[in-house]
Amino acid sequence: MSTVTVIILAKNEEQNIKDCIDTVGFADEVLVIDDFSTDRTSEIAISMGARVVQHAMNGDWGGQQTFGIKEAKSKWILFLDADERISPALGAEIVAAVNKDEPKAYWIQRRNKFHYNEATHGVLRPDYVLRLMPAEGSYVEGYVHPAIITPYEETKLQGPMYHYTYDNWQQYFNKFNNYTTLAAEKYKAAGKSCSFFKDIIIRPSWAFFKVYILDRGFLDGKMGFILSVNHYFYTMIKYVKLYYLLKSNGKL
Repeated sequence: MSTVTVIILAKNEEQNIKDCIDTVGFADEVLVIDDFSTDRTSEIAISMGARVVQHAMNGDWGGQQTFGIKEAKSKWILFLDADERISPALGAEIVAAVNKDEPKAYWIQRRNKFHYNEATHGVLRPDYVLRLMPAEGSYVEGYVHPAIITPYEETKLQGPMYHYTYDNWQQYFNKFNNYTTLAAEKYKAAGKSCSFFKDIIIRPSWAFFKVYILDRGFLDGKMGFILSVNHYFYTMIKYVKLYYLLKSNGKL
């Protein structure tokens, strides 16, 4: 019978790690790659039976995931974020896929959730993420939005995975600031140019129109409008940062 390791990358996730691990009782191994948390993340994970390995991420999410693959002891791996939860239906599908042991990689539907609000369209509409696969031959590349590379045929599982996106607006905008900086740096490293008119004036307006109208963010009411406006500013700010990185190395 094949085995599966759940790989969780974590840093200061003491509020999430227990609930996350609670949903993967089917796993043969839970491996937490801890980016030197200063809270009780490691302590809680160990108490839940997880194996914790401390390893500095240094902004390289893809490199951290690849490190996790190399550390995993099972034939199969399942990537899970600390703020994600595997539904019982999805857990049963994962067990069946691993036991079938076909050389395939599986996409999982991720449904975004808040604790007290709902948004199921626009920016937070459900999407599919590649998360379950044999470890051999698999690796991850990329900093901000890494891509999982596998040599296997890809297919989809049906059960949902729930993603508890943000606890509060401070957390939201901390991530907003971090991700726009990383995106701008990635664009600069890739040699991407930046037009003030096209990228800072026009592109954000299109980004808002796409998520609010085409992706029906308006159906989510007040939260849908707020998230769509934030997406406008997210798009603008990452190009503002790129513009000034290219112009004056980020200095104003």
